[in-house]
Amino acid sequence: MNFYLTRAFIKTIKMKTFKDLEFDELVSPLMSGKRARIHFENGFGASIVSHTMSYGGKDGLYELGVLFENELHYDNPVAQGDVRGYLTEEEVSELLIEIQKL
Repeated sequence: MNFYLTRAFIKTIKMKTFKDLEFDELVSPLMSGKRARIHFENGFGASIVSHTMSYGGKDGLYELGVLFENELHYDNPVAQGDVRGYLTEEEVSELLIEIQKL
């Protein structure tokens, strides 16, 4: 494989991780924190939040919900039937990679 084909191949298989997320600030009378959404070519995506009402948000941790066609989707091995909470940045990255492999 030539140099340009190799670079194109590597670029297409690069997985999105926590560092690729763009967070918006949440400010309301009920909660404050941040949220991000990311979508993948396989139709899946993720909603990642950290706010005063999320699982782990008060401790600076993250909650992740799996999306399919922009809706919460619980019937997959990553979600395990619910949202996943109390996640570190590294754990969010690991789950994002799993979602991209679905």
